[in-house]
Amino acid sequence: MTLRSLLVAALVLATPAFAQDGPPADWHLLDRDADGVEGIGLAAAYAALPDRAPAEVVVAIIDSGVDITHPDLAPVLWTNPGEIAGDGIDNDENGYVDDVHGWSFLGGPDGRNMEHDTYELARLVALCRAGTPDATYSDCDALEAALDEERAPLAQQAVQLAPVLAAAEAADARLRVKYGDDYSLEDLDGTDDPGPLLFLAQQGASLSDLKTYVESVESRLQYGLNPDYDVRDLVGDDYSDVTEQFYGNADVAGPDPNHGTGVAGLVAAVRGNDTGIDGIAPARIMVLRAVPGGDERDKDIANAIRYAVGNGARVINMSFGKSYSPQKGAVDEAVAYAVANNVLLVHASGNSGEDIDVADNFPTRTLLDGTVTNGWLEVGASTSDASAIAAGFSNYGQTAVDLFAPGENVTSLKPGGGIQTANGTSFASPVVAGVAALVMAYYPDLSAEEVRQILLASSARLDVETTRPGAEDLVPFATLSVTGGVVDAAAAVQMAADRTGASMPPASD
Repeated sequence: MTLRSLLVAALVLATPAFAQDGPPADWHLLDRDADGVEGIGLAAAYAALPDRAPAEVVVAIIDSGVDITHPDLAPVLWTNPGEIAGDGIDNDENGYVDDVHGWSFLGGPDGRNMEHDTYELARLVALCRAGTPDATYSDCDALEAALDEERAPLAQQAVQLAPVLAAAEAADARLRVKYGDDYSLEDLDGTDDPGPLLFLAQQGASLSDLKTYVESVESRLQYGLNPDYDVRDLVGDDYSDVTEQFYGNADVAGPDPNHGTGVAGLVAAVRGNDTGIDGIAPARIMVLRAVPGGDERDKDIANAIRYAVGNGARVINMSFGKSYSPQKGAVDEAVAYAVANNVLLVHASGNSGEDIDVADNFPTRTLLDGTVTNGWLEVGASTSDASAIAAGFSNYGQTAVDLFAPGENVTSLKPGGGIQTANGTSFASPVVAGVAALVMAYYPDLSAEEVRQILLASSARLDVETTRPGAEDLVPFATLSVTGGVVDAAAAVQMAADRTGASMPPASD
C-alpha cells in the first residue's frame, strides 16, 4: 500500500465527515421534496401531528455511556421515580443502588469503570489458550487464524504510520512557530516542507484526524485484539454466570460517553432551545452503559435489555454489534422478554459493508431455535444523496436489514456541550428509534409491533440504483433491505393517524 492510499484509508475511517463540502448540518431532519436531500421530513411530521400533549415515551440507549450533564440532554433524561439520588440506598428495591437515570453494567462497586475491553474473538482465543474452549466456537485453530488475520494488517499499519505521524507533528510545530496556531492551507502550500500536513488538509482532514486513527489502531492491538488483556474483575461479577443481574454501578457516563451522547441526541435532544441540535422525539432518555471500547458482552446486553423493559422503556436503541456471540441464548431470552412486554428493539446493522444475510452481526432477531422475533428493526445507513443512497460502509441484507435511515455526515451532540458530525449505522439506528418514539408519543395506543409495521410500510421507496456497500457494482437500492426504503417520519405519522382514526390538522395554504 502506498503512503497516499494508506493515508486516504486512514482518514476515511478517522474523520467524522470526510468531505470538503457536506450537506446541511440538520439534513437528516429535512425533506426530500422541499429541501432536496434524503432526510426524514420531520417538519412535515410535526405539522401533521394531532393537537394534543404527547404521552411520555422512554427510549433506552444501550451504549458506551451518555453525558447526562449536556444541556441538550439533561432536561430529557428519564428519572427513576423510586430512587433518591446519592443516598447509597436501593430505595425502590430493584437491585440497583442509586439508579437515578439508568445503570452501568461496566463498573465496579468501588466506582471504577471499564473503558476498554477485548473483542469477542480475542476472548474466545483466550479460552482456547486456557484449555477451556467455548462450546459453540470450539475450533481453536480457526479462531487463532482469524485473530492473526485481524492483527496482521493493523500491526503493519502501526509500523507504517508511526514515522508519518512523527513527520506531521514536526511540520506542525514548525508551522506554528512561523504562522501561529491558526495557519491556513495557503500557508501549508507555501512552505518548503509541509510534511504530510498539506495532503491531509487537501483531503479536508487534519493532524488530529491522523492522530485519532493511529490511536485507534494502537488501541485495537493493545486491547481489542489482545487475548491477554482482561480487566473484567473490576466489575465484581461472576462473568460465567449469565443469570446474574445485580452488578455494576450508577455511573452512566463512564470514562468515554462520546458515542452514546451522539446516539441519545439524535433521538431526543431538546428541541427549539438554540443549543446543540433538535432531537426527533419528545422522549425521555434512559441510559444503560454496556458497550465498552471493544466488543460488548452478551451477559451485559441481556441485563441491559431486561433493565430497560422492567423500568418502562418502550423503545430500546442498540447501536453496537459483533461477529461472535457465545452467550446468545441469554440475549435471545432478554429479546423475547422485551417483545412480550410490548417493547420495540432498534438495532444498527453494522459498518463493514457486508451482506448480513450471510455474515453474522449479533445480536439478531433470529433466535437460536430459528424463531424470527417480531418487535425488531434492523437499520442500514443512507446518505443525503438519492443517486448514492446507500452509505458505502453500511451493512445490508434483503432479509436481515429492514430499512435504511440517515447515517452519513449526521450531526449530533458530543460530551461537554458541543456537537459533532459522524458516520455510521450507529447514528442511523437512533433516527429510526426517534421516529418510532414520535409515533408512540402521539399515538400511544399503538403496540410496538404496530409501530414497527407502520415504519416499514411508510418508508420511502427509492427506485434508484446505488453502489453496493463495500463493493463497486451498481444494484437496485430495493435489493439491499426488506423494504427497499428509507425511514419517513411524515409518512409514518400520516399512516399512524389513518390506522387509529385520529383527526389530522388541516393542510396550510
